[in-house]
Amino acid sequence: MSGPSNEPYDPREVLGLERAQLPRHIAVIMDGNGRWARQRNLPRICGHERGVQAVRNITTACARLRLEALTLYSFSAENWKRPKEEVDFLMQMCRQYLIAEREEIMENDIRLIHIGRREGLPDSVLTELDATVALSRQNRGLKVGLALNYGSRCELVDAVRRIVRRVQAGELGEDEIGERTVSQSLYTAELPDPDLLIRTASEYRISNFLLWQISYAELYVTDVLWPDFDTHTLFAAIRAYARRERRFGGLGG
Repeated sequence: MSGPSNEPYDPREVLGLERAQLPRHIAVIMDGNGRWARQRNLPRICGHERGVQAVRNITTACARLRLEALTLYSFSAENWKRPKEEVDFLMQMCRQYLIAEREEIMENDIRLIHIGRREGLPDSVLTELDATVALSRQNRGLKVGLALNYGSRCELVDAVRRIVRRVQAGELGEDEIGERTVSQSLYTAELPDPDLLIRTASEYRISNFLLWQISYAELYVTDVLWPDFDTHTLFAAIRAYARRERRFGGLGG
């Protein structure tokens, strides 16, 4: 696995799998930053800082595997309830990340997509978010959905409002509304539904994340805390996914 950071991985070499066995879209609930720091008698912010390195490593690995999409649950709509000092730090860290990672994003042909509500995010974060999204818009590699100020219930409410506005404008008939209509009205309209949902730190909750989109996703829970999540852990999750039999409500083979 040596060579330039943007050199493609051969899934047969690094995973022992054929490309068709890989998930198209991986979604990750990144949990355990605070516990990682507490275990080391460090401030919580140290866990968040270390977590950024994990984000960088996993994003690059997914890009090199030539996956279609990766969605990262970075800041939920409920996270505003945390202490102001921590929230302010997370927003500043997010802003710095959006600036610092632009070169890596472009080198790996990654397209960044924001998933979540803009309302409530600081102007300084929105400025850098918009700049990175615009810069990477023409990239054709991995699509990275950054779930920032995201909540699935909020997303569904916003989708319903969009559909109602279309009906009121005469663009859409009530009898034309179906699952496709809803999917195309979500923040994730440009992404396929996740095939694999990974949650770290031994937590068995969905936490208001992609409730519509993960209807048939395979779930993988690991006891690894997010700051320690590396390519070996990612590859273990993908291998576990490849062993699953996905029936989508039908009968197995």
